[in-house]
Amino acid sequence: MAPTIDSLIIGGGPAGLTAASTLARQVQSSIIFDDGTYRNKLSNDMHMVLAADSESPDTYRDKARNEILSNYDTVAFEETTITRVTKIEGGFSAEDDNGGKWEGKKLILATGVTDIYPAIEGYAECWSTGIYHCFFCKGFEDRGAESSGILAVDLLTQVPYAMHAARHATQLSKKVVIYTNGNSELAEQFVAAFGGSPVFSADARKIKKLIKGPTGGEVIVQFEDGTEATEGFLGHAPMTKAKGPFAEQLGLASSPMGDLVVNPPFLQTSEKGVFAAGDNSQPMKITPNALYTGSLVGAGVSAQLIAEHLGQPSMV
Repeated sequence: MAPTIDSLIIGGGPAGLTAASTLARQVQSSIIFDDGTYRNKLSNDMHMVLAADSESPDTYRDKARNEILSNYDTVAFEETTITRVTKIEGGFSAEDDNGGKWEGKKLILATGVTDIYPAIEGYAECWSTGIYHCFFCKGFEDRGAESSGILAVDLLTQVPYAMHAARHATQLSKKVVIYTNGNSELAEQFVAAFGGSPVFSADARKIKKLIKGPTGGEVIVQFEDGTEATEGFLGHAPMTKAKGPFAEQLGLASSPMGDLVVNPPFLQTSEKGVFAAGDNSQPMKITPNALYTGSLVGAGVSAQLIAEHLGQPSMV
């Protein structure tokens, strides 16, 4: 027997919630599986979301969930951790860690990502509260800082990417230091990229430890030579991978950056009927983009469901 639920949605953040509300507008059913873990769990506020600027992510999610449940009877929530997904006849099945099992015609992965922190002691403790991956999301509250820093490790060893971030940091601090973590040759490349601007400097000292400072986004950078520097905040985006084992279980294609490969505009993955919304398939891992991609995925799933019900080819 074919599944009766239109879509299984793994992930109860902005992307998953938006996908569910989009489907609901076409009277299509969904179940949102929410394990209660979120990438922005350490953030006290969120920004660039109209009518919710400076609101806490927890408050925003609760309000969104309550709105959905109040307005639509086609959306259900399950507080559980999905550990396995499988392709079945007519759709997909999802199983949780307690033996529960659900089936749906389509599968939406709105799982977010797992951050892969660089091997620098103290990084995890400073992440989100002093190390910012987006200077639109974070940093405004620290504006006017005497100095800020960019960690030129991982992706930010590529000078154009790091300089892109560093230029935005100049809007929020008077000076910007590029820390190359022991790489003197890379520091020289940055100096050449500065073009003589006195706003920037490069520091090649090897970092021993990062310590969250007492105020604002302040981070104390301790070096292996025994010296230290204090920055108003640091900028760095860690490497990531799509959260959960689902890409491997379904054989989904992933990019070298760890994101799920999706096809625009409706963000279907390499497996027909499986869509990805939010951070797990997008380079810009911010809440407004999660909302946008959630609506795209909801519309794509809806179109595919209707076409299949009518026995017609779909644009998706």
